[in-house]
Amino acid sequence: MILLTSSFVSLANSPGTTDEKPDNTNPPMQKWFPIAPALPQASEPAILVSDVQGLIRALDQAEPGQTILIEDGHYMMPRYVQISADNVTLRGASGQRERVIIDGAKSRHRELLGISACSGVTIADLTIRNIQCNGFKINSETNVQNLTIYNCIIHNIWQRGVKGVKVPKENRDVVRPKNCRIQYCLFYNDRSKRLSDDPADIAKGNYVAGIDVVFAKDWIISDNVFVGIQGRTFEGRGAIFIWHDSQDCVIERNIIIDCDVGLQLGNPHRPGDVEYHCVRFIARNNFITRAPEAGIVTVYTKDCKLLNNTIHDPESKLHRLLRAVFTNDGLLIANNLLSGPGIRNESESKITFLNNLIKDVTDGFIDPARGNLHLKSTSIGAIDKGMVLAAVVDDFDRQRRDAKPDIGADEMIN
Repeated sequence: MILLTSSFVSLANSPGTTDEKPDNTNPPMQKWFPIAPALPQASEPAILVSDVQGLIRALDQAEPGQTILIEDGHYMMPRYVQISADNVTLRGASGQRERVIIDGAKSRHRELLGISACSGVTIADLTIRNIQCNGFKINSETNVQNLTIYNCIIHNIWQRGVKGVKVPKENRDVVRPKNCRIQYCLFYNDRSKRLSDDPADIAKGNYVAGIDVVFAKDWIISDNVFVGIQGRTFEGRGAIFIWHDSQDCVIERNIIIDCDVGLQLGNPHRPGDVEYHCVRFIARNNFITRAPEAGIVTVYTKDCKLLNNTIHDPESKLHRLLRAVFTNDGLLIANNLLSGPGIRNESESKITFLNNLIKDVTDGFIDPARGNLHLKSTSIGAIDKGMVLAAVVDDFDRQRRDAKPDIGADEMIN
């Protein structure tokens, strides 16, 4: 293992170096949130970095297959950095994601960490925070494939925690980002967005989301937690927002609490070269609590499935825990537990609705105020009332569903 560090050691008073102790981000964790299995021991060749200049140098000089291990600390970044070599792994050395903080508060740029023209990159076990635009920036037009973002904290990012940009029409099927994974990450903002966070905001303080990706194919977005992704007037984008001819993605076992929109599959804006935003998606076994714009919204989709999700917002002012808009050809909505006013169908398509429970189930959840939508044994309307679906064999906790499955994301195991 190579130790890559600067030559001087004055940490406390030198801008752009590591603090003596990592800052405590105090993330909104709960005991029932999913815990990421530890990654295997780092493979060689590995570089150990312990200060900002060492980190920048390691990223700038990264070679294919290299592992960059970051020691615990608070890394105040002076500028944007990126990974541009295949099969690079960037991860916290301790495996404790809250102990490695990559901070953009003093950066001269509006984006923090980019991924460009590479395949097989893994970013894991660290925190990014405090940047005006994009935290993890996927430069999709350069051919980024097989990216994994794993067990990271994404904190106070004021446009997009993860952003994947447009891909030119020429050679799109080759260049579009494929087989990417975002798993076991925590996205949270301390408060709703303010105009001062992003003075050029095109949506008057509401241009904010957790994940915003276009032209994605074969992605898995699973086991993540999103808390407080909110616009200035609570009209922000989705905690998970996928659009622009994205195909064959699975969104499952995510927890979304107090975000303006939970899952946003598509958008009313559709460019001329895009017929559908989302094709053959499966969204299943997600917990969504208090999403005032919509728990799940589908816009210009084809052959998508919303299965066994639990959405809780009995005081929803807009009465649309689940919303379908414009074209949604072949959409299947089945076995969803909608604790509140229910479904707003504004679609011109024929949608198949099967066995959804629309009822205030507040008293039937373990702790709905904190987003814990596991069922109590008193949830009479949901337990054993679901349909058997081939695409849903287990539940939010990866427990296998029985011959009489429950409605919603949780399966009550006797």
